[in-house]
Amino acid sequence: MGELRIQLGDRSYRIIVLENALDQVGVSLKELGLSKKCILVTNSKVGGLYSQGVLKSLSSQGFHVKKITLEDGEEAKSLHTLEMLYREFLDFGIDRGSAILALGGGVVGDVTGFAASTYMRGLPFIQLPTTLLAQVDSSVGGKVAINHSSVKNLVGAFYQPKIVIIDPTALRTLPLREFRAGMAEVIKYGLIWDEAFFTYLEGNVSEILEMDLDKIKKLIHRSCEIKAQIVSRDELEENVRMILNLGHTFGHAFEILGGLKEFNHGEAVGAGTCLAAAVAKKLGHLSPGEEKRIINLFEAFDLPLKPPGNATPKDIVKIMSKDKKNRGRKITLILPQGIGEVKKIQLDPSTLSTLLQEILA
Repeated sequence: MGELRIQLGDRSYRIIVLENALDQVGVSLKELGLSKKCILVTNSKVGGLYSQGVLKSLSSQGFHVKKITLEDGEEAKSLHTLEMLYREFLDFGIDRGSAILALGGGVVGDVTGFAASTYMRGLPFIQLPTTLLAQVDSSVGGKVAINHSSVKNLVGAFYQPKIVIIDPTALRTLPLREFRAGMAEVIKYGLIWDEAFFTYLEGNVSEILEMDLDKIKKLIHRSCEIKAQIVSRDELEENVRMILNLGHTFGHAFEILGGLKEFNHGEAVGAGTCLAAAVAKKLGHLSPGEEKRIINLFEAFDLPLKPPGNATPKDIVKIMSKDKKNRGRKITLILPQGIGEVKKIQLDPSTLSTLLQEILA
C-alpha cells in the first residue's frame, strides 16, 4: 500500500498515498523534470492550513511559485474564475513546462485542471487533494470542468494529471460533514465493483468515523485502486467508466435544486444513490434486502437519504433531462443490480417521473 498507477500509455501516472506527502511535493515535482516556475492554486481554508508546507517543499527544490487563492465553494467553478486564472498565468510568465498544482478539494481540482488543460493548449497538472471526496474520486481519472448556465460540469475536458499526491493526514483537519460526504463516493466503489469492500465498510463504520488512520489509508487505497482499474480500461467514459456515475445523475439535480448550498456534492451523491436503489428495486433489479443494506450504510455515515425538501419529481426529471450523459430523448441512469454490480439503463422522462412519484409519495 502506498503507490498505484493509472495505465494510459504515454499519459500514465502515479497515485501516491503517503502520510505527510504534502511536505514532499517538491521532490515529486523535481522528478518530473518540469520548469522551475509553477503555480499553486488553493482556497482560503486549505491554503491557510497546508500551502506554507507545500511552498516550502517546492522552494527547497528550486521552484519559483505563485500562489493563487480562490473563493470557497461551488461558485468558484465558473467562467469568471477561469478568466482570472488565465490572467494570473499570463502575468506570472509561465511556459508550457510549468506545472499547475491544485491544493484542495474537488472544486479547486476541477477548475484548476480545466484551466491547465486549456491554457497554452495544455500545461502539466498536479493534483494535491485534501478532502476525502477529492482523494478517492475527483483527483483521479482526468475529469476537469466548470459549471455553466446552472448545469454541473457542463464545460470540461478529459485531462490527466502528471501525478496525484494524497496525504491521508490532511483529513484530520477536514470538517466532519465533509468527511462524511466523501464516504458517499467510497461506498459507491463497493456498490459498483466490490461487494467485499462494501462489507468491510459495513463492519468498520465506527473506526472510520474515529479517523483510524490504517482504516482510512485502506479505504483510500482501495477506492483509488478500483477507479484506476476502470479508468485504465475506459479513459473517455465510452462504456465501463459510466458506472462511476452511480448516484450522480440524481445527485447533480439535487445540488441544483438545493441552490448548490443545501447539499454538498457527496451528500447529493449519497441521496442520489439511495434513490437509484429505490428505482432499481421498483424495476425488479434489486431485492428489498439489498436496498436496505445500501440505505443502512449511508445512514450509518449520517448522509442524506432523500432529495432536498423542495424537490418534486417534475423538477428532478427536468434537470436530469439536461444531463450530458443522456442519449436521444432518454435519461441515462446507472442502477445497482445487487451489491458489487450495476447496470446502465435508459428511461424516457415520463416513465421516470411516474416512478419517482410512486417512490417519493
